[in-house]
Amino acid sequence: VAPATPVCEVPSSAMTGTVVQLSCKETEGSPPSEYQWYKNGVALLEKTGAGSARAANITYTMNKKSGTLLFNTVTKNDTGEYFCEASNGIGLSQKCSVKRMQV
Repeated sequence: VAPATPVCEVPSSAMTGTVVQLSCKETEGSPPSEYQWYKNGVALLEKTGAGSARAANITYTMNKKSGTLLFNTVTKNDTGEYFCEASNGIGLSQKCSVKRMQV
């Protein structure tokens, strides 16, 4: 079954230095969907190891299976327009509407 349009939860504003979690979920896809987050239209990289993440200045953890995007400490640089895409290899992938987060 192709994925349904996912529901994204993105806080509209966040305080610098706080922990912020964005979530994305759809329940119709079978097999279960994997989720990819985008910021300002650019796919976010999945954090693989501490070294590579530090080099790329990545301050978040993205879980493709659960659809969560977790910022340990948000900075002004994390302000932007976020959306996520659900795909399970069947039918077209589905995106939620873009939501802006202001830090």
